[in-house]
Amino acid sequence: MIGRREFMALLGGAAAAWPLAARAQQDGRVRRLGVFMNLNSDNPEGQARVGAFLQGLQEWGWSLGRNVRIDYRWGESDSDLLRRYAAELVGLAPDVILASGAVVTAALQRASRTVPIVFASTVDPVGFGLVASIARPGGNATGFMNFEFGLSAKWLELLKQIAPRVTRVAVLRDPDLGSGNSALAAIQAVAPSFGVELSPLGLRDIDEIERTVADFARAPNGGMIVSSAARATERRDLIIALAARHRLPAIYPYRYYVSSGGLISYGPDSTDQFRLAAGYVDRILKGEKPADLPVQAPTRYETIVNLKTAKTLGLEIPASVLARADEVIE
Repeated sequence: MIGRREFMALLGGAAAAWPLAARAQQDGRVRRLGVFMNLNSDNPEGQARVGAFLQGLQEWGWSLGRNVRIDYRWGESDSDLLRRYAAELVGLAPDVILASGAVVTAALQRASRTVPIVFASTVDPVGFGLVASIARPGGNATGFMNFEFGLSAKWLELLKQIAPRVTRVAVLRDPDLGSGNSALAAIQAVAPSFGVELSPLGLRDIDEIERTVADFARAPNGGMIVSSAARATERRDLIIALAARHRLPAIYPYRYYVSSGGLISYGPDSTDQFRLAAGYVDRILKGEKPADLPVQAPTRYETIVNLKTAKTLGLEIPASVLARADEVIE
């Protein structure tokens, strides 16, 4: 038995929870989602992104096994694998697919121009041909973009602030992606004003990364900018280790590089994009079209600094950088 007061409290809690659940289950159907990640299933960042997406779904009243089911595919940069997994997911006839990154989204669009797609952690969706415009995507995909290319210049500015002796900078980017070349162009535009000579380095495979970074590091006063390419994310432990081995001050696009031992990062909260993506999935499940949902850009960028790594490199981070850092790892 429960008393009247306890009963009314339970009833009030149920009433508060009801609107979300009712909206999510208004027709009683179990909806089918696809999730296609551009990382391996054992990658901690990939797991964190999926966890954020599931949290977002819960916030909108969707729960696994009750009113939604999810089919997952995990793949790195193997084009044949991406093509096969895209076809498999589309073949399952999902109501919506969550896609991580531009390459995955493009593979899905080659498989279907009708299945709704919500992307996250994507650079330059217009230049990549995923949408017609930011304001009106116009096709079967929309979502959340990571960067505007002007941000790339900020990486060089921050690198020079924390390592003023740097006069040579290696830019690790994926030459197979137009976005990688656009980011490089933005850095090249401001490099003369910082008195810096740039050396573009590729990310195609581990041997290329190890060889080119070692060659670059033979001359003094070097530093490194690591782009937001998926291939860099996949090999971030190697890249961080190479920066430490060759004593190269390096700036990265995401927090998880710095928590893994990198020096400094400047970029959006990429994990939170997947939580926000759940809101677009919810809207599509309730009848809206990707073509009418504008692509959203980050509203803020965060700076993360690893003081332990700075000390190892013999660097003193300026007080001005520390004052505006969102997090300092000691």
